[in-house]
Amino acid sequence: MVASSSSEFGTLFAAFDRDADGRISAAELRLCMKATLGEDVSAEEAEALVASVDADGDGLLDGDEFERLVHAEVEEEERCRGLEEAFGMYEMEGQGCITPSSLKRMLGRLGSEQGIDECRAMICRFDLNGDGVLSFDEFKIMMSA
Repeated sequence: MVASSSSEFGTLFAAFDRDADGRISAAELRLCMKATLGEDVSAEEAEALVASVDADGDGLLDGDEFERLVHAEVEEEERCRGLEEAFGMYEMEGQGCITPSSLKRMLGRLGSEQGIDECRAMICRFDLNGDGVLSFDEFKIMMSA
């Protein structure tokens, strides 16, 4: 959700500001994320979200801080969609993971001829559970490295 108009943003802020004190606590954020977005966020995650944009360090979000949080979340969602598309390009075998052979094929399409052993080695660097393939979560880590 992009808070492009101030009235839309004000409505969103008011929905999250349950006690109407002009600030959003981690508890309010957590409750509203569950109620409006269906996202079950732990108390620790909610506190971390607040802390990530809490410029004045009071543990609460004012309108500007909340707007920064909304924009950061939108950007993260867009980044994840892009990563999902990229993952789908590499995951060609319908297994829900990137295998050495699917990596080899995609790299070949991109003009980089790699041997299967080189592809295994590439996967091994980010294969956190040691199953020889990359899950989407491992792929995200690889792409942010």
